[in-house]
Amino acid sequence: MNTEYNMKQSAAERAAGYVQSGMKVGLGTGSTAYYAILKIGEMVRAGLDIQAVATSRASEELAVQQGIPLTPVRDIDRLDLTIDGADELDGMLRLIKGGGGALLREKMTAYRSDKLIIIADETKEVPVLGAFPLPVEIIPFAYEWTVQSLKELGCSVQIRRDREGAVYETDNGNYIADCSFGRISEPEELAAGLTGIPGVVEHGLFLGMADQAIIGCRDGSVRIIGADSASE
Repeated sequence: MNTEYNMKQSAAERAAGYVQSGMKVGLGTGSTAYYAILKIGEMVRAGLDIQAVATSRASEELAVQQGIPLTPVRDIDRLDLTIDGADELDGMLRLIKGGGGALLREKMTAYRSDKLIIIADETKEVPVLGAFPLPVEIIPFAYEWTVQSLKELGCSVQIRRDREGAVYETDNGNYIADCSFGRISEPEELAAGLTGIPGVVEHGLFLGMADQAIIGCRDGSVRIIGADSASE
């Protein structure tokens, strides 16, 4: 039986196979995207010629370590492909993202990508979103008001903290409110409600953005949902 590590690595390495020389590529953030960056770095050192944009400082640092050439965002209009992970995904490729704290940059990058490939292990697949608390990036000013507005949508809220117990700050200097809604049966409706709250910068519901998901399975296979669906 494959471990979580192996499942993530299998999915990530399959996704990296879609990267071709000449592409402009978005590099995601998180434990599964980590393996994709490692594989792409290996490919670059073997001669792959790409331009890349990272979705977080952590991914940027890893890319530099791996020798992946990073291009300033201002010099790139669109990306050919972004490879990123997810905290949850359903059968319609609706996602919860933001467990790694990079949801705003991840969503901006996905929006400017011609194709978004999601990589995950099979434990991230769910019939209904919501078991994973939904991350919402909020501004620090009057964040207590924003938290109250979030609670009025029907969730409990925890302001994310770092390992030392201080309030966690995103790469953009904002806070993350982790919102526990339970079953999110109408994610589109919830997304609209979240967007309407002043103080909310962005939420971790990625709806209608993913083109394909590559799932690493316990039995060693890799399953693909969406375009070019196949398994091995």
